Formats: sequence, structure tokens, C-alpha cells
Amino acid sequence: MKKVALHWQIIIGLFLGLVYGIISVQNGYGEFTNNWVSPFGTIFINLLKLIAMPLVLASLVTGVASLSDVKKLSRIGGKTIAIYLSTTAFAVTIGLVSVNILNPGDKIPDEMQNKLQTIYEKDASKKTVTVQKVKDRGPLQPIIDMVPNNFFDSASSNRNMLQVVFVAILIGIGLIQIPSEESKPLKDFFKSLTDVVIKLVDLIMLMAPLGVFALISQTINKVAGDNPSQIIELLGALGFYMFAVVLGLFAHVLIVYTGLMKLFTKMPLQTFYEGIAPAQLLAFSTSSSGATLPVTMERCEEELGVNEEVSSFVLPLGATINMDGTALYQAVAAVFIAQTLNMSLDISAQITIVLTTVLASIGT
Repeated sequence: MKKVALHWQIIIGLFLGLVYGIISVQNGYGEFTNNWVSPFGTIFINLLKLIAMPLVLASLVTGVASLSDVKKLSRIGGKTIAIYLSTTAFAVTIGLVSVNILNPGDKIPDEMQNKLQTIYEKDASKKTVTVQKVKDRGPLQPIIDMVPNNFFDSASSNRNMLQVVFVAILIGIGLIQIPSEESKPLKDFFKSLTDVVIKLVDLIMLMAPLGVFALISQTINKVAGDNPSQIIELLGALGFYMFAVVLGLFAHVLIVYTGLMKLFTKMPLQTFYEGIAPAQLLAFSTSSSGATLPVTMERCEEELGVNEEVSSFVLPLGATINMDGTALYQAVAAVFIAQTLNMSLDISAQITIVLTTVLASIGT
């Protein structure tokens, strides 16, 4: 009997999780779901996050060190960062076009608008302190934050991934600068570590269908509690907002990513999308670039034939700074909130959103 492909297993897990989540809410199984179903989703996410940090460190060091000279690194790195910043700017622009055409904020009923403001009023007041801190920061503070004073502190949290990227590139450059016979033991260590982590991905992904089933079930129960009408009410109020985001994401994939594929490669689009499907579905269910990175690297190298020298440098860097979906979402969210509160945003304000969101997404 032919084994079901991984992306179909994940799709089945998503669908069954959706069905179970609705049944759970309707029949008051919330406590059972929280105690006996949701933990499997948490375990799955934790396993993927567990290997994200060593994978980023090992693969980036390996990728940089394999480039043989700093000129090659600067050439590939410069092109990579330029493409990442460009696609993020396109994503934000597409998001702004989508939200301005659909005007989802105008569709929120007054009663729901007041309800949402009441629910999030406390959260908003807490954020004012953070906003003031950001205002008081110097212009070079993001660069300061990127350079750690203790690598082991940085490696202790996935939130410090940008610092780990910086250290990994620095180590890779150091390895290029010393004689090959001296750098070989350390290169071999990081290469072996990368290979081990990729193998661990294979083992962890056996749990993927169960993991996404639990994650979707957990999400539905969190939103609705024991009141099914909450799902309908929330989706009704925020449906146009969700549609604006999803429409923007689809447009970005079809226009920007597909355009890049057609311009720079000869790979058939079907081959590309089939090859990357498990990573995309995992990203959808986990909402985590870091958690999805191991699967992305495995699929690119084994299914799409991407050179390991390129993938081990470009992909970890991209998972850290190339947050197109996040940037698009932030742009739509900002304008949506303004529309909901009847605040007008002129073209200069929206250009500011583009610039701010591109920079903010790098640190996300």
C-alpha cells in the first residue's frame, strides 16, 4: 500500500482538528481538549523550536565557511538581503492596497467595535509604556540589540535569533580567515551538527499530523470557550479583515514569489509548490518561521535540489529577517484599526507604515 504524502497527512490533520474543535466547543469538551489534546500540539511546537537554534547556528556557520572567501560571502549576502528587503516592501504595499480597497474596518458594527475596545483596553494601556520606550530609543539601537555581549545568553532563547545569526556569520568569517587544516575540525563539527538536526526533523515530522490536529483544536477552543456563537460572532465581525490579509498573502505569493520563480529559475511551478507544500502547511498550522525552518531546509535540499552551500546560508537568514507575511499583516492591521476608529491615514502616513513595517519585520 502506497504511503500517503506528508502534505496530505498534514491537510487531513488540519481538517480533522477543525472538525473536532467545533464538536468540542458544541459539546463542552473544552477541559478535556485542554488536558488531553492540546498538549500534543505544544510538544510538537517545542520539539521544532528545540532544534531551531542549533540548526540556525550550525547551518549558518557551515554555509558562510563553505563560501571560501569574504568577497563571495558579501556578494551572496548582499543579493540575499536586497531580495529579502524588496519582497518585504512589496508585501507591505500589497497589504495596504488590499486593506484600502476592501475597507474592512468600516464593516465592524458599532456594538462589536465597542466590545473589542473594551476587551483590549487594558492591553492597549500596557503597551503605552513600551511605545514610550521605543520613542526614547536611539536610531542605532536595533544594531546595538543585534550584537550580544554573551552568546550563551542569546542562545538560551529563540527570541534572540538575530543575535545568534550575527554570531554564526562572525564565526563563519573567522573560519574563512584561518588555514583550512586548522578550520577543518570545527567545520566538520558544525557540518555534522547540521546533518544530525536534519535527521531529527524526519523523526519529529512523524508527529506532524497529530501536532497540527492538536494545534487547530486548541485554537478553536481558545477563541470560542464553551460558547459556539463566539466563533460565528467573531468571524462575522472580523471576516473582512481576515479576508483582506489572506487576499494580500495570496497576491504576494502569486505575483511576487511566482514572478521571482519565473524570472530567475527554470523550475516548473508545480515542482516548486509540491516540494515546499509540507513546509507551507506546517507554517500555516504553527505560525512560526523558526519551527518551520528545519522542514524548509530539508525540502529545499532533498526535493528541490537547492545547493546545501546556498540553503544553509540563505534559509536560516531568511527565517530570521525575511518576514513578508508578518509585514503584510502588520500593515493591514494598522490601517484596519485606524478604519475601525474612524481615523484617516493619508498617503504620507501609509508610506511611513511601509518603512516602519519593513524594519520592524526584520526584528520580529
